[in-house]
Amino acid sequence: MFEIDVVSLFPEVFAPFVGLSIVGRAVEAGIARVRYHHLLDHLNGGERADDAPFGGGPGMVLRIEPIARVLDSIAAQAAPDERRLIAVPSPSGERFDQHAAERLARLDRLILVCGHFEGIDDRLAVLYPVQEYSLGDFVLTGGEIPALAFMDATIRLLEGTIASGSLEHESFSAGMLDYPSFTRPATFRGVDVPAVLLSGDHAKIAQWRREESRLRTASRRRDLLDNALPPRESP
Repeated sequence: MFEIDVVSLFPEVFAPFVGLSIVGRAVEAGIARVRYHHLLDHLNGGERADDAPFGGGPGMVLRIEPIARVLDSIAAQAAPDERRLIAVPSPSGERFDQHAAERLARLDRLILVCGHFEGIDDRLAVLYPVQEYSLGDFVLTGGEIPALAFMDATIRLLEGTIASGSLEHESFSAGMLDYPSFTRPATFRGVDVPAVLLSGDHAKIAQWRREESRLRTASRRRDLLDNALPPRESP
């Protein structure tokens, strides 16, 4: 079973998503398990979860001590040979993409540490093997939204979560964007579904989809074409 541990000041953000989505179905099926670690539950005495930054400046910084207690507890209960990763959403991290999701899906455990305010005490990355990931060049108020994205992108790749055929024919599966999709009705407000999709000729449909995938990628994400698989020969 794939294990996910969420370390957050706001674990309640995750519960509705996990309960209603494909992620929830994977949890119900025993493919994945999600555990929440509320930082406020790991404070001693009059401790705070955050404090003012050394050197001054605006905002507050999440303290290292309660986070370290959670991570030490997780490690103590895990198998010694477990393949796990501590992922931290951060604007300064590596851009999260499909390849990153595939790497995470090969783990036994994913630990998501969600920052807030001005971030997390940087000693976290000194004391623990941390991988920072970014959703893009913008700033959010906390790490919970990116962590949800990382979780969804990873769990959907686990065997049994989604039909394997669906994963093989989607954006980035071959280094390109997905082809256009249509369903009923065949005509809506004067706009028709491409005739080839109604032809029943599976070879021509496959060829059309490959070409449309390349055209869409060239138009919207030309940078992906450098790493795309070569086009297949027509049947």
